Amino acid sequence: MKPDEIRKLDAYFKSVFQNPKLQVKARPRKEDSAEVYIGDEFLGIVFKDEDDGDYNFSMAILDIDLG
Repeated sequence: MKPDEIRKLDAYFKSVFQNPKLQVKARPRKEDSAEVYIGDEFLGIVFKDEDDGDYNFSMAILDIDLG
């Protein structure tokens, strides 16, 4: 993802979830997606659909986290 896309997504996530600690960061070896964090805690991946330009956020929730 391009830096301007990451900045827009970062602002969007902070606004929608009303949490300034959310961060969208470039992935080290992937250019088709970015990582979403709260502080140091990894939340998920946001992908761009190249066909229609939309974004998809994917977050895994482990059973042990619900415990």
